[in-house]
Amino acid sequence: MKLGIVGLPNVGKSTLFNAVTKAGAQSANYPFCTIDPNIGVVSVPDKRLKVLEEMYQSKSVIPTSINFYDIAGLVKGASKGEGLGNKFLSHIREVAAILHVVRCFEDSDVTHVDGSVDPERDVETIGLELIFSDIETIEKKMERSKKQAKTDKSLQEDMRILESIKERLEYGHSVREMDLSEKEESVTRELNLLSSKPVIYVANVSEEYISDDTLSNKYLEALQKIADAEGSAMIKVCAKIEEEISELEEEEKAMFLEDLGLETSGLDKLIQTSYELLGLITYLTAGPQEVRAWTIKKGTKAPQAAGKIHTDFERGFIRAEVTAFDDLVAAGSPVAAKEKGLVRLEGKDYVVKDGDVILFRFNV
Repeated sequence: MKLGIVGLPNVGKSTLFNAVTKAGAQSANYPFCTIDPNIGVVSVPDKRLKVLEEMYQSKSVIPTSINFYDIAGLVKGASKGEGLGNKFLSHIREVAAILHVVRCFEDSDVTHVDGSVDPERDVETIGLELIFSDIETIEKKMERSKKQAKTDKSLQEDMRILESIKERLEYGHSVREMDLSEKEESVTRELNLLSSKPVIYVANVSEEYISDDTLSNKYLEALQKIADAEGSAMIKVCAKIEEEISELEEEEKAMFLEDLGLETSGLDKLIQTSYELLGLITYLTAGPQEVRAWTIKKGTKAPQAAGKIHTDFERGFIRAEVTAFDDLVAAGSPVAAKEKGLVRLEGKDYVVKDGDVILFRFNV
């Protein structure tokens, strides 16, 4: 899974990226500090893996992972090349979802590219650049298809759809806000439009707002209103605190979070919200050699889930031996789970659930 961290310059993108990936991306108080996207691979925390490791006495543990892309600060005019904008916009095409970092704190020592803190204006600036880029993408597609469409009726319908979507974009509506038909979704999917990507708004706040959920400010309220209006998610983080947490060992991290009155870190919240937004779940495989987590789309059937491990598993799928993680823990061991009838034999139509511990049987 690839997530792109975007935002205006100096809103805390690279600081947050450093915190969640420990990759040490450059972070400085001036625009365009980040030009090429920094990429960090982050293991997804999953306490179930440790339990299974001990139960199976496994030699290794392999968590699932997320690729975070730290994409340089966009500015007004990015779609026309301002601030190396076109290059930055192309990086967004590679990601499954956008983490839009928005500054929600006052600090005279940190400059704002537009001179003041205003989440509504900042969100609109980036949203419009994505929309302008999409309009250009559609226009190029229509120009390329114009001649063929004169004799191809299916292309004529595609052209009408593209024209309709372009009109809605010109009114300032992002693709993800549009109520598209199945055919419209099919036509737009191949263009990989930027404004179609799901968004999580990440409110970068000062420490007092992260440690007290009862506190709000006009910036947080404005951003929450935007997220609610378009059906997007919003979470609060303090990028500076996240950077401090990232330097600590697990025990120290737990104590630090407790002192702040927090149950989870910003990274954990980001991952959880991303999974929910993209409709992802995790199933597990376990044995003496390794315990491993696998990320799949909610609703995936057993053969396709097996295909995540190897295409041969899907091609030669026979059945899946499935135990719910909670049932396995309650039984105390794989043998006890089998004796208690908690191991189910599932066929090709079985829809895999989050936390399923699966052994696939296949024959090629």
